[in-house]
Amino acid sequence: MEILYQDNSILVCVKPAGVLSTDEPGGMPELVRAALGDPDACVRTVHRLDRVVGGLMVLARTPEAAARLSAQIRSHDFGKTYLAVVHGQPEALSGTYRDLLARDSAERKTYVVQKPAKGVQEAVLDYEVLAARGGLSLVRIYLQTGRTHQIRCQFSARELPLWGDRKYSTRPDDGPIALWSHALHFAHPETGEVLFFEQPPPDIEPWRMLMEEA
Repeated sequence: MEILYQDNSILVCVKPAGVLSTDEPGGMPELVRAALGDPDACVRTVHRLDRVVGGLMVLARTPEAAARLSAQIRSHDFGKTYLAVVHGQPEALSGTYRDLLARDSAERKTYVVQKPAKGVQEAVLDYEVLAARGGLSLVRIYLQTGRTHQIRCQFSARELPLWGDRKYSTRPDDGPIALWSHALHFAHPETGEVLFFEQPPPDIEPWRMLMEEA
């Protein structure tokens, strides 16, 4: 477990792809407790990454810190920036995607829908194309909302599926999904100091090819 920062209130680490964000066997809190050498340590999830997604994640070490970070997330004061590799290229090099999303719990998938209804939520993200090569684009994404599978669903709905996405793409990509929690910024729950963390994606393809172009 790669821990980038820790104090008595919070801990910032790099979540490995394939690990659950929630507090259950094999999940991030359990792995963090093992890294700390304290199986009884208070470690609480305040935001989630899809199981298949890796990158930066902050966890709270007290109930008070968890509550304050959760409040920042609700008020959109907790910033989350992702990098993704998508098939194709967006029509504009930067822009905003705004959609209504519905979750199918049986299929465990999220869909773009056209009309408001019970359970339908608005999803908003800003994006910027950083590089393009070989029919792929490297995109930086800033989430304004945090819906389940939001990035994967919104890009796939525009025929820009993420490289390696087994759920929202039919492309025969050979490797893990190219979606990475790249940067976080938030106010420290105790001191109020604004903290910023950034972590590059793994040095594997297709990241390597497109990061060289960025």
